[in-house]
This record gives sequence, C-alpha cells and structure tokens, in this order.
Amino acid sequence: MLARLHELAGPTGAELFAAIAAGLEGRPLTDDAALRLGTALRRTYPAPLVAEALTQAQLRERAAGKFDRARTMFLTRAGWEQASPEIVARHRAARFASARHVADLCCGIGGDLLALAPGRDVLAVDRDPVHLWMARHNGAIYGGEARTLLADVREVDLADVDAVFVDPARRSARGRMRTGDSEPPFDWCLGLPVPAIGIKAAPGLDHDVVPEGWELEFVAVDRDLKEAVAWSPALATTRARATVLPSGDTLVAVEGEPVAVRDPGRYLLDPNPAVTRAGAVEELGRRTGTWKIDDRIAFLSADEPVATPFARTLEVIDSGPWDQKRLPQRLRELDIGAVDIRRRGLAGDVDALHKRLKLRGSRRATLVMTRVRDRPWGLVCL
Repeated sequence: MLARLHELAGPTGAELFAAIAAGLEGRPLTDDAALRLGTALRRTYPAPLVAEALTQAQLRERAAGKFDRARTMFLTRAGWEQASPEIVARHRAARFASARHVADLCCGIGGDLLALAPGRDVLAVDRDPVHLWMARHNGAIYGGEARTLLADVREVDLADVDAVFVDPARRSARGRMRTGDSEPPFDWCLGLPVPAIGIKAAPGLDHDVVPEGWELEFVAVDRDLKEAVAWSPALATTRARATVLPSGDTLVAVEGEPVAVRDPGRYLLDPNPAVTRAGAVEELGRRTGTWKIDDRIAFLSADEPVATPFARTLEVIDSGPWDQKRLPQRLRELDIGAVDIRRRGLAGDVDALHKRLKLRGSRRATLVMTRVRDRPWGLVCL
C-alpha cells in the first residue's frame, strides 16, 4: 500500500485525482460513480492504483467536514474517524504554545500533527507505517515538518522532549471510560516522564481517574461533545472545564452557593453536554441567575429568555406531571405535528412513544421527559 501512496503523492497521482474530479463534474463520488470511473481509468492506469485513488477520493469527501484541506490529505477510514476535527486540534495545540520540542504519540494520520507541527520541533510516533507516512504528508500540507518514528510509543526515548500529546486508541466507544479502556492504558499515559502532557480521552472518562492537580477538559463543537482532554499540572489551570467551539467560550466548574431548586418557569435551559460532563451546571446556573428543576437533573429554568453559549434556551408552552395517556391529545391541542424527544432522568422507550403519538399539527416542538423535584414530569417546548 505504501508504494501506491507514494505514487499517488507524485505527478501520476495528481493526474489521476484530476481525472476523477473531471469525471465527477462536481457530483459526489457514489459507489455507482466509482464503478463507472474505475472502468474508464483502468484503461490508462494500473487497476490497484485506480482502486486506491478512488478510495482516497471517497475518504476525502467524507473528511471534508473535519479538515479544511481534506481534499489533498491521505486517509484511512479508521484514521480519519478517530482523528479530532481540525478545530479541536487547533484549540488543543494552543496549550503547547510555550513548548518547542513536542512528541505526538499515537499520531495516527496526523490529525493533531497538522496543528502541532508548524513552528515546533515535533516527533510523530506510531506503530502503523501507513498512518505514519500519512501523518508526515498531512502535516506538511499544513506547513509543518515533523520527524517520524515507527515504534511502539512505550519504547520511545523522550529525553529531549519538553511536552507530549498522546491519543491512545480507545476500546470503549460508549459508557464510562476507565483507565484500562485504551491502548496504551490511561495510567501509562499519566506516568510519562515529561512535565507537560495532554491526553486525549473519550468523553465518558471518569473524573476520578484523573489525579489531583490535573485538569479534565470536555470539548464540544456547538452542541456535539467531541472528547475529553486530561492536562498535566504544568498545563492545567483548573480542575474541570467545559469548552465550546468554535467560539472558544469556556466554563470552569467551581465551588459556590447551591443553586435553588424550583418548579419550571417560562424557559428551560438545556446545558451543553460539555457543561454537564464537566460538572459545571451549578456554575452555569449562578452565572445566568437561573434555577434547577431537580437536584439530580441537569436542566435549568428561568422566567426570562437567557442567551448563553453554554446552553440552548427553550420556551416552555406546557408543563405538568408526566401523563403519557393524555399526551397525544395535549399535543394535538397545542397544534404540534412533530416532536424531538429529550429524555433525562425519566425511563421510557422514545422510539415507541414516537410511533404512538401520530401527530398532525403545524408546529414542531421539543418534548422533554424528565423529573421535577423527583416527580416524573413532561414539558413541551418551542
């Protein structure tokens, strides 16, 4: 595969990618289009090279929402899916502003290297030779020249490195991530012999596995929670924070006066998932002058609309104890024809409920299944 990638990175590859683009005429590269183009291109180019070029073209299309320069990168499906979006990589790289010699461990296709390498001496390490080749190529596209090392990251000499970023492969895609849910293990990453360390982790990482003095940052792009990052004491500025991109707004979880618990008001605030995971809902309540509707539920409420980057504000048009039998009639009375169901703290089969509602109104609403002062509750919001 490396031989084909080398060829695709040269003049022959440039011709081949140009021919694919010309054949598509601005249309997506569907499977049918790939079959048609492949048949035509194999008359001029070797079949294995054509197949690889078409694969790369499809991956580039899919990765365009993640990387600004995806159409000139080289990718694998697993590599680009695990890589952070470019906007997140750039946000993280800012923490290493004072570092001059950085190791990017488990670099993959170079999703973080593209932000780390420009202006620094970076050593990129991975045990996959294809990913390592791609990392160097992709980093260069963004103006960075990195040294690469094909090795197990646990065997690398870090004596000349003053900062490390490590993105261990995660074995747990869902649920609460523990210390053994990655390769290399999270505990090994914590013990790296370098003062400045950033460790990428799944958003479900338990707070209690991060040592005292470290910071745990939860990063979201708009309302999509992307990942957690553990920062060593040399880079940490607090214990836990939520960051929302692209604005870069950040909310730190701090101790303070408890937020009052009251019945829902005219507006419901649904905190960003990063805020919830950071344990910063109470701080958001203090900042916005809002209250909680239940001690254990991450919703806030207000009587006036609230504008904040850390939550979406919904207008409550109906609120009361949960009554699933009466719900379809009440939604019809409110002229609701479609609902997005948001369930938090209240058991129920969302798909089954959707099927039973059979709505025909003209308005779309958010149906919130939750608890108010530990009582099952329903809210209809616009």
